[in-house]
Amino acid sequence: MIKKVPNPIDRHVGSRVRMRRMLAGVSQERLGEGLGLTFQQVQKYEKGSNRISASRLQQIAKMLDVPVSFFFDGAPTGDMPAGGFSDAASTAYVSDFMATSEGVQLTKAFVRIKSGRVRRRIVDLVEALAEEDSGIA
Repeated sequence: MIKKVPNPIDRHVGSRVRMRRMLAGVSQERLGEGLGLTFQQVQKYEKGSNRISASRLQQIAKMLDVPVSFFFDGAPTGDMPAGGFSDAASTAYVSDFMATSEGVQLTKAFVRIKSGRVRRRIVDLVEALAEEDSGIA
């Protein structure tokens, strides 16, 4: 039997729901309760394995205090440019990162740092660690 692959738009919208939910500090269980669903259904929405209806997406947007359009920001369009650079493709990793608990934790902690100099040094440190980990250094 062939396994059904989630539609890229459904996956994107689900990942944006997850990112916003986590940034708002709302659990899957609490979001599910507010929607009259189980947390398992919320998980399926976030993975893109179940589509979110328009009316449900509007409920989610209201609960998470964002416009519905937020969930489509940076969504794949399916039509790739003939050449050059694509902003959507080059920023997709940001959405993927922000959909993780580490991404949310790191972002929340980072924005609390007042000193621009300290933030710059953290960026330098992370870049150095990434280079070392990938074998570039």
